[in-house]
Amino acid sequence: MLDRLGIITDEVSPDFNEALQWIQEKGLRHVEIRMVDGKNIMSLTDEEAISVRRRVEAHDLYVSAIASPVFKCPLDRNRPTASGDTFGQSAEEDADAHLRLLERAFELADLLDTSRIRIFSFWREEMPEQFEDSIVHYLKKAAGAADKQGKLLLLENEPSCNGGCAEEVGRLAKKTASPALKVLWDPGNEVYLGRKAFPDGYEAVKHQLAHVHLKDAVFRGPGEASCVPVGRGQVDYIGQLQALEQDGYEGLFTIETHYVPPGGTAAEGSALTLQGIRKLLAKEK
Repeated sequence: MLDRLGIITDEVSPDFNEALQWIQEKGLRHVEIRMVDGKNIMSLTDEEAISVRRRVEAHDLYVSAIASPVFKCPLDRNRPTASGDTFGQSAEEDADAHLRLLERAFELADLLDTSRIRIFSFWREEMPEQFEDSIVHYLKKAAGAADKQGKLLLLENEPSCNGGCAEEVGRLAKKTASPALKVLWDPGNEVYLGRKAFPDGYEAVKHQLAHVHLKDAVFRGPGEASCVPVGRGQVDYIGQLQALEQDGYEGLFTIETHYVPPGGTAAEGSALTLQGIRKLLAKEK
């Protein structure tokens, strides 16, 4: 697994060069790009994207995915929805605008030499099941465009979106029924909803799975969840990692710890998660 382990760069530092140096020193293999020096990946110019790729490769790393905010927007701006962090990207655009944003993601993916683009399932409706056909309609459009471009869309389970839990995101991926759209499984996000990530959540996504984010969390009640270093939360990561191996998962793993120790830094939080992962792998043996 360690030879397939990477991290989202701004989970280390907002300073891109500083993050890359840390990542190289820790022996990680790849990076997901979400923010670069305080700028959302989707806002980079061609020249800036080329510079990002050169800097990544200069540190013996590669870009595994674009962590885009595509479809972190309302299906209909006239309906009330949940919302969440867009990491500097405008949240006021609609679904059609985000289809155009996806076209830019394809261009950036080419410039960064990756085929994987993380997407979402629109800000969560009060009753998501009523709008599932519309959600799938847009996911099919996006997947069709990705297929033509030779790209793979990674649909993440995100509590603030309609595919909030594994059951929902797995069903959306299955209904989209495209080889160009698979699930990005984040066990920690499942805990945020008070659900059991493994084996329950994993069972709902394992047949559509193409990428894994590593995050741990503790759920204390509705609206009272918090991230902790991997190995200290409620995700059964030993069971989860063993199951992925037994099921023949050959995809990548990306650290997205979302944990900063009190008085500490993001890099220190990510270091604790990396330490926790290595301890879990040692226990597996």
